[in-house]
This record gives sequence, C-alpha cells and structure tokens, in this order.
Amino acid sequence: MSEKQDFPRPGRRSKPTNRASMLRVDQAGEFGATRIYAGQLAVMGDRHPDARIIAGMAAQEERHRQTFDAMIARRGVRPTALAPIWNVAGFALGAVTAAIGPKAAMACTAAIETEIDRHYGEQLAQLGSDDPELSTAIADFQAEEVEHRDAALAHGAQQAPAYPLLSGAIRLGCRAAIALSKRI
Repeated sequence: MSEKQDFPRPGRRSKPTNRASMLRVDQAGEFGATRIYAGQLAVMGDRHPDARIIAGMAAQEERHRQTFDAMIARRGVRPTALAPIWNVAGFALGAVTAAIGPKAAMACTAAIETEIDRHYGEQLAQLGSDDPELSTAIADFQAEEVEHRDAALAHGAQQAPAYPLLSGAIRLGCRAAIALSKRI
C-alpha cells in the first residue's frame, strides 16, 4: 500500500516525505491561526464590530485545524515539535496587533492569509492529482483563506499604522514559521 511508503512510521529514521511535511506544516499553520484569532479576541472582546468577523474566521480556522489533526493522526505523521512556540507566538501576535487597533488586527490577517494563499497554491501544484483527500482539503481551505484576506482588506487592513512595515514583518515571520514547521 503506497500510504505506508509515503508516511514514515514511528521508530523509522527515514527522511520525511513531501506529503508528511505538507500535513505537518498545514496543521501547524492552522493551529497558529486559531491562536492568533484567540489573542485578537482576548483583547477586542465583543466591543468592536470587527470582533464578529474575526470570530467567524476563527471558527473556520478551527475546522481547518481539526481536519488536519485527523489526517496526521490517520496517516501517522508526526506533528511539529514547535507547537508550544506557535501557541505562545500566535496568541501574542494576535493580542499585540489587536492592542494596536482593529485595523492592525486586520492587517495581521491580510498578511498571514496572503502567505497562506501562496503556500497552499505551491502545495496544490506539487500534489497534482496524487492525493485527492489532501488536495481537496487544501483547495477548500485556500478559498476560505482568500476570503479572510479579502475581508481583512475590506475592513481597513491597509489603513493600519505602518501597514507596509507591519505586513512585511508578519509575512516574513509566516514564511519562517512555514519553513521551520516543515522539518521540526
């Protein structure tokens, strides 16, 4: 069966496969997204009209995370060892951007989702039709991530203080987290 060859079992010292790496980083990313939104909502509460939009995005990210959680468990893929860091870093990023203001929280979403759209697009190109379950999940989630980015832009992301700097720093951090979570 090809799945046994594609996904290393515990105890083996083989190089992680591309799909295992994809699942690991995607699950980590969705976990990080849930933590970012949790940090934003902890600061914003329900006081601001954007909090409802953020809560809706958070619910979708939680569904994405649960889907990838189930896939990595079913396929025997080791999750990232960096989850404790992404837990704290994601919450802190969300809380800090929300503390700057609702537009900065939206700028955070726009930056993250821009990178995730690019990342998911690369994964879909690599997968082709080799793994319909994974590629269908990625394509579905990519569409929702683009909706999140577009909603954030429509709610003033680009009006955040120092938007180009804020967006660039968050996008760089997102790319670094992706690279690290693929391997660690």
